[in-house]
Amino acid sequence: MSNKSFKKGLRHPFAFLALAVLSATFLTSEAQTGSASINIYSARHYPTDEALYSDFTKSTGIKINRVDADDAGILTRLKAEGNASPADVILLVDAARLWRAEVDGLFLPIKSKVLEDAIPDNLRAKRTDTGGVAWFGLSTRARVIVYDKSKYKKSDLDTYEKLADPKFKSKLCIRSGSHPYNLSLFGAMTEHLGTTQTEAWLKGLVANMARNPAGGDTDQIKGVASGECGVAVTNTYYMARLLRSTNTAEKEMAEKVGVVFPNQGSWGTHLNVAGGAVAKNSKNTDNAIKFLEYLASTSAQNHFANGNNEWPVAKGVSFDNPALKAMSGGSFKSEVLPISAVGMNQIKVQQMLDRVGFK
Repeated sequence: MSNKSFKKGLRHPFAFLALAVLSATFLTSEAQTGSASINIYSARHYPTDEALYSDFTKSTGIKINRVDADDAGILTRLKAEGNASPADVILLVDAARLWRAEVDGLFLPIKSKVLEDAIPDNLRAKRTDTGGVAWFGLSTRARVIVYDKSKYKKSDLDTYEKLADPKFKSKLCIRSGSHPYNLSLFGAMTEHLGTTQTEAWLKGLVANMARNPAGGDTDQIKGVASGECGVAVTNTYYMARLLRSTNTAEKEMAEKVGVVFPNQGSWGTHLNVAGGAVAKNSKNTDNAIKFLEYLASTSAQNHFANGNNEWPVAKGVSFDNPALKAMSGGSFKSEVLPISAVGMNQIKVQQMLDRVGFK
């Protein structure tokens, strides 16, 4: 089965039926051929990742069957499938969802010296009582502030807290507060500032909005470049895509926008993590671990950086992405928070968003 099979099926109204058929196909295919394979449920929907999958198969002989959905859809399906799930590897793109899946017991804690040596402690799950680790971060995305260079300078926006300054009234563009990227940022802010101060800050963000939250991160950057907004919040890889674009209009848009990595003088810039885990009911555990170890290799980590503009997480890995280097000056201070702390703040954050009217 092609690794592209059923990529769109899980978004369809008959997704559960499709997945049931897929589950049977996964199991039957391997039983008939006897070939080594793994089944991946992935929230990574980036065309550049195709090279990772093909390189892994080429180097190991292990075939990949893959379905794509968003984080929430994958977790829902894993719960629905239970012990019958054909999934071996789970790839998610949000720290809070990784934490939630771990808490819900959807991952199989594993022991891997390769992964433990490569991935820093704060970018993986805590070791369980049996010595296993439920998930590992594989790449990160910095959540930064972008601004209109014709109106502001970096010092105007060198902390997240300054986004709530009344000087930016009717100038802020941001996507939905309930989007995982923002929930993780707001969960981290709650950890740093406490509930009372964070809620006051969120109220300030609402007061400063140029329009109701809408669109994705690229739309926020476009809003700044067009003059609709003065400042916005985005993940770095969206900005990097524009900086590396061969489209003249996109490059001109990127040139109008400045980038700030906030809180360099305090706790550091917020990072969201994309990570991987072995599914609790994996039937191909050894091969699943091999795949995760491959994603922590120097070549795969470089691919995350150069192919999809993400920051590599493995220790000692360097990269050549010119856009990432241009934005950050080569390095930046990132916050170091336990993912569990950020995850546990999500319900509290959503309640605050409701109270301040952050849609």
